[in-house]
Amino acid sequence: MLRSLSDVQAEFAAALRDPAVPPPADVVGPDGGPAPRRFAVYRNNVLGALGNAVAGSFPAVERIVGKDFFRLMARTYVLETPPTSPVLMDYGVTFPDFIAGFEPAASLRYLPDVARIERAWRESYHAADATPLAPSAFAEVPNEELPEIVLGLHPSLRLVPSRFPAVTIWRMNVSDAPITPVDFSVGEDALIVRPDAEVEVRVVPPGGVAFVTALLAGETLGIAAEAGQSADARFDLAGNLAGLIGAGAFVEIRRGST
Repeated sequence: MLRSLSDVQAEFAAALRDPAVPPPADVVGPDGGPAPRRFAVYRNNVLGALGNAVAGSFPAVERIVGKDFFRLMARTYVLETPPTSPVLMDYGVTFPDFIAGFEPAASLRYLPDVARIERAWRESYHAADATPLAPSAFAEVPNEELPEIVLGLHPSLRLVPSRFPAVTIWRMNVSDAPITPVDFSVGEDALIVRPDAEVEVRVVPPGGVAFVTALLAGETLGIAAEAGQSADARFDLAGNLAGLIGAGAFVEIRRGST
């Protein structure tokens, strides 16, 4: 009986992910007979390439846990999470969530957020280019109109909220700077953006995540400021705007719904 192509592909994929599954019957060697050794080599190459792709995307995580532990974690992820896109750069998007549920790493509660910063950094690096607004552009808006403006944000901008000092931990593990004590009682929300050639990672001020999230949703500056204030009483509109302007996060100013 002829099998459908989807059935053949599913059987092939299952055998790739599980060494205990025998090679599909359709996989034969030059002599027309079964080729388990050839398939095993191919399986190892595929798993190795995917593991290397994960390692290349999360160097700080690898440095924190060590190469051997990371290799185990990445292989487990690869076996459980096959690619859904032919673009290898897209692989690993769910790795931070996988880490959050990976029992051997449970004691490193900050690790998923460090991984989220790394993933956001990668996405930001490959995002579309856009020209940031000059600070003078805001000076041209009359004060009475400021609450009604809508601000377009750079396509590379990403947010990673964290109740841990994730930015500090990430920075210490992507450079040669010495490892210093970290205050785990202080959370650090991260803003990642690439205004020019370099990706920047900054700590967002109090209320900043709610503020920027509202701006990303297309809310006016006034409504976004209210969101920031509601999220944290320490929210400072001027300070948040100054930081975002300095980061090159804005690319457009619109009046109201125009």
